[in-house]
Amino acid sequence: MLTALGKNISSVDDSGLELSREMENMHVNSISLDEDGVKQYSICSSASSTTSCPDEAAKDKIGPGADLSSEDPFTVIELRDVCRDGTVKASPSQFELLRVLGQGSFGKVFLVRKNCGTDRGHLYAMKVLKKATLKVRDRLRTKMERDILAQINHPFIVKLHYAFQTEGKLYLILDFLRGGDLFSRLSKDVILTEDDVKFYMAEIILALEHLHSLGIVYRDLKPENILFDSDGHINLTDFGLSKESLDEPGQVTYSFCGTVEYMAPEVVNRRGHSVAADWWSLGVLMFEMLTGQLPFQGKNRHDTMNLILKAKLGMPGFLSPEAQSLLRALFKRNPANRLGGTADGASALRTHRFFASICWQRLAQRQIAPPFRPAFASGIDIDGNATAATLDVAHYFDTEFTKKTPKDSPAVPPSAAAHELFRGFSFVAPSILEEDEDEFGATTPCCSTAGPSSRVPSPLCAVDSSALAQRRRQQRGGGSGNPFML
Repeated sequence: MLTALGKNISSVDDSGLELSREMENMHVNSISLDEDGVKQYSICSSASSTTSCPDEAAKDKIGPGADLSSEDPFTVIELRDVCRDGTVKASPSQFELLRVLGQGSFGKVFLVRKNCGTDRGHLYAMKVLKKATLKVRDRLRTKMERDILAQINHPFIVKLHYAFQTEGKLYLILDFLRGGDLFSRLSKDVILTEDDVKFYMAEIILALEHLHSLGIVYRDLKPENILFDSDGHINLTDFGLSKESLDEPGQVTYSFCGTVEYMAPEVVNRRGHSVAADWWSLGVLMFEMLTGQLPFQGKNRHDTMNLILKAKLGMPGFLSPEAQSLLRALFKRNPANRLGGTADGASALRTHRFFASICWQRLAQRQIAPPFRPAFASGIDIDGNATAATLDVAHYFDTEFTKKTPKDSPAVPPSAAAHELFRGFSFVAPSILEEDEDEFGATTPCCSTAGPSSRVPSPLCAVDSSALAQRRRQQRGGGSGNPFML
């Protein structure tokens, strides 16, 4: 079992081990610089032949004694929306480190400030991953997350602004969502009102509907991955476990991945799942927000999975008939009978009477005021050192990390073959490219790229928006049982 960014990651299956062995047999012929300015290695394998990856469904069939920790066999991901030819890519020297927002096994997430370009002074969250510490499967998940985020532009999904790499590290520059996450709010408020839950669920439904329209199953819906922006609107984040290319009706994937308490029955029993699995997870989230309890939580992981597959859940009497009706519709163990699992998709949820008071058009345009708006100090000093006002923007993040001083950290280059996995990783959001062209008439460098920077750039580290997930699950507690379980 691997631990990545505070999450338990399933071990690499046979196909992953085969690729790892193949990489070990490679040796370097020549070295050159690629379009990212990263050393690229011409490699060849000492193996006499290569192996092809069989069909996903065939690889994921379960037999007696199957290891439930294994996942989809990986494939090399074709990256889209890479940097336009002739444009200058971002680099670590263009971002000033302000705070540590989180830390995991493979790196950190920093609050950073852009120091050049049309977005000079803008605050971002910088997720940095050390290539050498990433296992093969985690490297591919990072590529998957980058590729998914590059194609998404939605008001309730975190936005990717830049992606770039150095010889030893990967960087994702994302929206800084300064309101913290839903888990932190639930930790303070314990439960939310039905009106609050209705609002948050409605925004999540629109986000999931957009992902599903692109053939993407999210697969990791939980409070830790739901962040609030400065106005209090939600944003989904962390797409490392998402699955692309489920475009055809009836198409399924067989991965066993996610956070077990939020997994749908078809994920647990590995009979194949699709977008309907996200709607089960939404039901778990709804139940948790309304009651302060997880609907299915046993003494251990195995017990929890058995409860998901077999337990009968009682509905708390204090919930409205509309809320109880929606929960029952989302907790159908047969995905074909689950609300949202039919051809109607998300529209079936939007027309449920629990959401009768929601104007979906106004909601999609962010015209409905959120029930909670984070409070911040006014004013940001974009030129000088971090001021008190600047530091206040991290108020909703865990002080275990924000009190730390951002530090440079050494990055050990990975194996030669690992570089090939990240060819074409660089990305600049189209909106930023358009701003540069509007201001300068053509896309031009925002910082000098000749020679070393006058300021020593931080080699930075890596982290994801959910680095606290493991510790928070411990805080949430396990084995206490659910008083609503029958």
